[in-house]
Amino acid sequence: MRTLHVVTHPEAAHHVERVVGGWHDSPLTAHGLRAAASIARALRARIPAEADVALFSSDLRRTRRTAEEVAELFGVRPVLDPRLREKSYGEAGGRPQEWLDRRFVPPPAVGERLEHDEGVPGAETKGACARRVYAAMDDILRHRREHQIIVTHGGSLTFVVASWIRMPADSVGYAGFRAPSGSITTLREDDYFHNRQVVGLGDTAHLDSTGAG
Repeated sequence: MRTLHVVTHPEAAHHVERVVGGWHDSPLTAHGLRAAASIARALRARIPAEADVALFSSDLRRTRRTAEEVAELFGVRPVLDPRLREKSYGEAGGRPQEWLDRRFVPPPAVGERLEHDEGVPGAETKGACARRVYAAMDDILRHRREHQIIVTHGGSLTFVVASWIRMPADSVGYAGFRAPSGSITTLREDDYFHNRQVVGLGDTAHLDSTGAG
C-alpha cells in the first residue's frame, strides 16, 4: 500500500501583508513556523518509524522551510522541485491583492477555462500550471515508496489530487480541491485493486490541538 501525505504550507508573509503570492518568494511567519513544526510532528505520528519515506517540496521559501521541519524529524533530504510551485501570477506577484483584484478577469462559466487569459501580464494559465504539476507527479509516482510526503501550495493541491486520481489534465478546467494553509491531505493506493483514494482532504486537526493553527 502506498500513501501520499500532501502538505499545504502554513501562514506566510504574503498572507498577512495582503499581497499576491504565486511565485513571490515570501517566507513563513513566526506563526507559520510553529505550524510547520506541528505538521512535522503530526506526520511523524502517522507514519511508522520503520517506513520507507521520500520527501518532495516546491522550491519556494515557504514550502522549503516547511519541508525542512519535516526532514529533520524523518532524517531525509527533501527533493526540491519548482514544478510543485503555486500558479504564477506574473506581474501581480508581490503586489497588493487589491492591485490584482482590479485587473483580474475570471474564467467563463462555459467555454475555454484551461487557457483563459486572466488579464495579468506574465500570469500562467490554469492549464500551464496543471501540466507542470502533473509532470512533477508523474516523476514522484514513478518512485515506489510506502510513504511519500509532498509539500506544496493551496492552489497546486488541486492538480496534485487530480493527477493522483488520474483525471486527464485537459479535464481539470472546473476542478477545485480546497484545503486550508498548513493542512495535510491523505491519498492512498491499495495493493489489490490499485484504487486511488482521497482518504482525507485538508485536515488541520494537528493545528487545532497544538494552538499553532
